[in-house]
Amino acid sequence: MSELLIKNAQIVNEGTIQTGDLRVRDGRIDAIASELDAGSRTEVLDAGGNYLMPGMIDDQVHFRTPGLSHKGDLTTESRAAVAGGVTSFMDMPNVQPPTIDNQALHTKIASAEGKCAANFGFHLGATNDNIDSIKAADQSAAAGIKIFMGASTGRMLVDDDDALEAIFEHAPLTVLTHCEETPMIEAALARARAEYGDDIPMAMHPTIRSREACLASSRKAVDLAQRHGTQLHILHLTTADELALFTASPMAGKSITAEACVHHLWFCDADYDRLGTRIKCNPAIKTDADRQAIRRAVAEDRIDILATDHAPHLIEEKDGPYTQAAAGMPLAQYVLVALVDMAESGWMSLPQLVQKTAHNVAERFQVAERGYLREGYWADLVVVDPSAPTVVDAEPVHAHCGWTPFTGQRFNARVQATVVSGQIAYCNDTIQPVAAGQALCYAR
Repeated sequence: MSELLIKNAQIVNEGTIQTGDLRVRDGRIDAIASELDAGSRTEVLDAGGNYLMPGMIDDQVHFRTPGLSHKGDLTTESRAAVAGGVTSFMDMPNVQPPTIDNQALHTKIASAEGKCAANFGFHLGATNDNIDSIKAADQSAAAGIKIFMGASTGRMLVDDDDALEAIFEHAPLTVLTHCEETPMIEAALARARAEYGDDIPMAMHPTIRSREACLASSRKAVDLAQRHGTQLHILHLTTADELALFTASPMAGKSITAEACVHHLWFCDADYDRLGTRIKCNPAIKTDADRQAIRRAVAEDRIDILATDHAPHLIEEKDGPYTQAAAGMPLAQYVLVALVDMAESGWMSLPQLVQKTAHNVAERFQVAERGYLREGYWADLVVVDPSAPTVVDAEPVHAHCGWTPFTGQRFNARVQATVVSGQIAYCNDTIQPVAAGQALCYAR
């Protein structure tokens, strides 16, 4: 394919929705206009009046490579991502071995070449004792610096105050934080064990991983960032209480930004009775009042970025008693249809959706030439039909784990096509065999 022309689209980009065409040539956006002609070697995709948007840049995924490939890998999970309209992802460092120095980072990047359906980036992880590696982080290769200020596996929990001070003082890139106060969680879990033994009800999850634990940790991160002048991005907010920590304004000029994930916008604690451990995640899904507050914060620009925290586990790892069930869900395949449905319901606009899934992510992490529909930029695009249903019971689940918490859900929208770096990666329910993804580059 030398050229691709997408015609008859409602182009959602940079705060507007305009009818027009978009031409791709040599992997990049060649032209955007009200009407463009096709050449003799042009493949034409008729959008049929549907939405054409920049593909989602998901800054928070766990694609399980290396060391955890029984749950999924870069190939399987990136295929699920493009089926969901995600054209670029940034993977987390809590793998085996963890991505905590430049050598591990470059090994991970090399392992992704030629395997990913979507473009790929990787965060460098912080530990209690790798401050020298953080100071030496390859700024041309790392997306950001991830700190688990809540429970994690292996060496990834950073719970030493001196280590946190040093990381916030010296981090050369945006610091991303998972904020939960571990001692508070451990105390709550001990109380639950004393009352219920091994039969802790799943509905106790947001009480054990409590709003107080989230707020205490988020406050700590904000305080550290303000004292050290750190670029801070707090991930997956779950409580109304935390929202006062963030400014209700456009992202430009902010040094402290916030994120919400699709499952915390979609589910609430009433869903534990129905879905149980299938929606167990950290931080926990909380009340409907929290969900509504987070939605309002998205609409008023207090929350800057939307993501998935896609974290697949095999179904046998999810089932079982509360204390043994793994935390995390596969979400990338249905993120965009869920968000478009939410936008169509009226509490946020489609331009806001694009701002928070593409534009703001590119700006926050200084992703070069992606995240916008602009002539000369890489062609990372998604066409979404807002009125063609996605019935999850009838859908093949592309994540390796083979399940989704959305089973039984009927979304009103459907991903018609996903274009990654100028190549069709997904179209009409079919994932193309080509691995179109490229390593993300950063304008720093």
